[in-house]
Amino acid sequence: MESATVAVSHADHHHGPPEANQSSRIDRQTLGILLFIVSEVMLFGAFFASYFFLRVVVDPPSWPPHPYELPVAVAGMNTAILVSSSFTIHYALESIRRGNRNGLKLGLVATWLLGATFLFIQINEYVHLGFSARDLSFGSIFYSLTGLHGAHVFVGLMLLSFATIRAFRGHFGPEEKDHLGVEVPGIYWHFVDIMWLVVFVTVYVL
Repeated sequence: MESATVAVSHADHHHGPPEANQSSRIDRQTLGILLFIVSEVMLFGAFFASYFFLRVVVDPPSWPPHPYELPVAVAGMNTAILVSSSFTIHYALESIRRGNRNGLKLGLVATWLLGATFLFIQINEYVHLGFSARDLSFGSIFYSLTGLHGAHVFVGLMLLSFATIRAFRGHFGPEEKDHLGVEVPGIYWHFVDIMWLVVFVTVYVL
């Protein structure tokens, strides 16, 4: 009888590693998007390395090479638009945390519109630049770096579209697990905004 009691007592104590995803304080969706962002940072890093190699090692007489010019003022306005969208997505997330569904909808729609405006202005900039990706190494790296970021903005808009549709269908709530569908796209969107600031300063300002 005593041995049986000891056996039951040992059975009550779990030995070995904890169950999957239970040893971390961060949920797997958030961890997934953070790991994805780390991989994207490395991708952008490769493009920035190529950019600085062409600018510093190749050492052209001027940058951008004559007679090309970059619309710094337009890009600066576009930067302000995209940075503003970080505030609106933050407003959306804070609204649903407080149970404010109207604020959530407003923040998501505003973020989507600001992101779409940024992408439209960037495409319009491409149309009027006067050079293409075939024009020297400068044209190739310029379109590669800004185009890579534009592709990430497009992906972000898709994620925001899904979140906005769900918000208008009454999904999401103030509980932590109930608004991950807003928080995860928000993390990605903040990454897109920060990365554009680096691209803008590197390509247009320096």
